Amino acid sequence: MSGHSKWSTIKRKKGAADAKRGKVFTKLIREIATAARLAGPDPDANPRLRLVMDKARAANMPKDNIERAIQKGVGGGESDAYEEVIYEGYGPGGTAILLEALTDNRNRTVSEVRHVLTKAGGNLGSSGCVSYLFEKRGLLVFDRQDLDADALLEAALEAGAEDVEEGEEALEVVTEPASFEAVKDQLAAAGFTPAEAQIGMVPSTTVKLDGGDAEAMLRLADALDDLDDIQAVHSNFDIDDEAMANY
Repeated sequence: MSGHSKWSTIKRKKGAADAKRGKVFTKLIREIATAARLAGPDPDANPRLRLVMDKARAANMPKDNIERAIQKGVGGGESDAYEEVIYEGYGPGGTAILLEALTDNRNRTVSEVRHVLTKAGGNLGSSGCVSYLFEKRGLLVFDRQDLDADALLEAALEAGAEDVEEGEEALEVVTEPASFEAVKDQLAAAGFTPAEAQIGMVPSTTVKLDGGDAEAMLRLADALDDLDDIQAVHSNFDIDDEAMANY
């Protein structure tokens, strides 16, 4: 599995701490409202909204919160001020970092991102400096516990998945963005429900990190993810399973 996917899986397994749950919900509400504003409130006709609603349910967000976020989006108001911004930069060991943000104040967000990167020994780059290293892909992550890996592999390939990457604790089904929903639905029909489902940026090359660089990169990923305006953190680091598990 890619380094980012391993980090995401470990972060999910640790669970959203109660102290951070409000922050997670705030980000999801912003994302739901934005998706509804851009393409309408009907999840059947709005794949982006449907995906983030699934993410909100997986985070145990109450149904009323989801519905209010949708109404906030279609009703205008605060959500209209948020714009989508991509930030690019470098982390420990020369790793590439790509950040997706929803912000109502670009100056504030870029200042916060630059501060976190600089503190970790990285730096903010110009637009396009690392984005060429990433490709948009659908990602479905399945925990290995009680999973028939061979059956999932067969079902995924039959459903049209591009690849299946195996890790010690999880399997990741990779799809083209256009076929993501179809593969997800076919796997669900076959009895395979992902622990995590997203359309994200997958690196075409990776940078192996260990020791101090590995620890610094994981701390940096957490710090960036903790920023209010950052919706997703993507990086091309590769850290071995033992180091990830000990983080």
